[in-house]
Amino acid sequence: MKEAQDCKKKINRKRKIFSPYRWAMTVFFLAIAISTILSLASQAMLDDADLVVALVILSLFIGIGIIFDIIGVSVTAADAKPFHSMAAHKEKGAREALMLLRNASNVSSICNDVVGDICGIVSGTTAAVIVVQLQHLLSSRNVMISVLFTALISGLTIGGKALGKTFAINQSTKVVYWAGRFLHIFHRS
Repeated sequence: MKEAQDCKKKINRKRKIFSPYRWAMTVFFLAIAISTILSLASQAMLDDADLVVALVILSLFIGIGIIFDIIGVSVTAADAKPFHSMAAHKEKGAREALMLLRNASNVSSICNDVVGDICGIVSGTTAAVIVVQLQHLLSSRNVMISVLFTALISGLTIGGKALGKTFAINQSTKVVYWAGRFLHIFHRS
């Protein structure tokens, strides 16, 4: 009996030791996969796209980054108590919301770092395509077009995330609830 407990303790110690490295590797490969998918999607949509379509795609990536940032902050700020009550009443999405809250640091890392950073990178690539289109449209190679457009995108992204963080902290329960409801669609049993 004592040998089994000692063995279990050793296994748990090993899990604790290797857990951060395993998480880092998981996030690394997840980032590669998501980045590949979003980059391919962006390139496919931008091929032969006119300026308006490119601007819509850019707005989409900025919006996705802001939404995931809101979810990541909300998960770290929300209280689990209301979700325990909802789960007891079998409300849709409550169990999924509790799962998000139990894994808040991982969820925040994926939402804020992985998805948020990838959307920033892909929106930068999209911005480069738009700048080239604008320069072609205006028959100008003026570097100011690139500088101003980059500044505008940075401002929209950072300002949007700043507003989103305030919203996420003030409305964390609602955000986590709706994220749980969305995940419930995929976890129906």
